[in-house]
Amino acid sequence: MSTDERRGTLRRVLRRLTATEAEIEAQELRRESAEHGGVPARQCSRGEVVSVSGRLRTVVYTPRTNLPTLEADLYDGSDVVTLVWLGRRHIAGIEPGRHLTARGRVAVRDDRKVIYNPYYELEPPK
Repeated sequence: MSTDERRGTLRRVLRRLTATEAEIEAQELRRESAEHGGVPARQCSRGEVVSVSGRLRTVVYTPRTNLPTLEADLYDGSDVVTLVWLGRRHIAGIEPGRHLTARGRVAVRDDRKVIYNPYYELEPPK
């Protein structure tokens, strides 16, 4: 093993030892997203059709008189994409902590990345 390889290995070990739990979780989510073929959320831009994979952080039903919505924040370790299902109050399996892959066109609403009525695949529970 060369000196450069040893330094690189030592840096990785030290980074892993000094990283916070949130940083380790984000790194694992980025790795899992890449394994599922997802585009990192931070690289998504308005108008692109993308596939993002990650974990649902929050799921909120927003009752409105004209159009109820179900909104879920999908975190992939790099950024958050909000998934919005129009006219839905509940979707079986869409709950905080659940892993899923969503596909759709990215829009921007209030400086947040949003996918309206995405196609989605729920990952089996771990």
